[in-house]
Amino acid sequence: MGSPTLKIVRLALYLVWTLALMPVQWIGLALGYRWVNTLPTFYHRWCCRFLGFRVRTIGRPTTRRPILFAANHISYTDITILGSLIAGSFIAKGEVAHWPFFGWLAILQRTVFVDRRIRSTATQRNAIARRLAAGDALILFPEGTSGDGNRILPFKTALFGAAAQCGGMEPIVQPVSLAYTRLDGIPIGRAYRAFFAWYGAMDLLTHFWGMIGLGTVDVVVHFHPPTLLTDCGSRKALAEYCFARIAGGMAGALFGRPQPLPKPPASTARKELSGGDYF
Repeated sequence: MGSPTLKIVRLALYLVWTLALMPVQWIGLALGYRWVNTLPTFYHRWCCRFLGFRVRTIGRPTTRRPILFAANHISYTDITILGSLIAGSFIAKGEVAHWPFFGWLAILQRTVFVDRRIRSTATQRNAIARRLAAGDALILFPEGTSGDGNRILPFKTALFGAAAQCGGMEPIVQPVSLAYTRLDGIPIGRAYRAFFAWYGAMDLLTHFWGMIGLGTVDVVVHFHPPTLLTDCGSRKALAEYCFARIAGGMAGALFGRPQPLPKPPASTARKELSGGDYF
């Protein structure tokens, strides 16, 4: 499915662009340059153009650090879309580090790799907390896996514990919802979201080859009001707030009508945000 010519052109542009910037990022990391935090954003923005993603944002990412962004997960392309908007690193399952090519890209973006087995939860949470204590921006997919793009899977709450006090400053947490909404201007129905969602036993390369020839895809990314773990009271309450916001934002983008969304708990972080984009 899709145009063979478009597939070849997009793949060629993507590979040339990626292979050109990989050594630049590697050198920057080796020499400790600051721009290694922002080069991936520049890289991902052009990847969105090459692959046919047209991204529309609602709200904006907070500039306060440290920050943990919590987002729903639909596909590997979420990395490119969110990476084009957020200068930060992702939290990914450990096996991603061993994937050919994509694993190298993840390492170059300073991804935090975690083992989601119960007995290693505390170790993984501490690894995330150390990065937050250093003032980093991290992006977490609390579902723990990708879904079909029609609904949000239950959140795993353990890693939200990393949002506790880190080096004297409590990290802010901002929920982010992402939805693939239109293909060449036509709304994407339930049956066709599998062309963009990658989940279950789908083969990655086969899925990617089919997806890149499908035309221009509209993606809505909604940055919701941020909060703090202390304002929510517990990891469970924090996860519930993020889940409600993300589920409502995704439904609103897919169905074209506003959804009832919970108000964020009273928050010092909220007071520090200027403008009215969130409320």
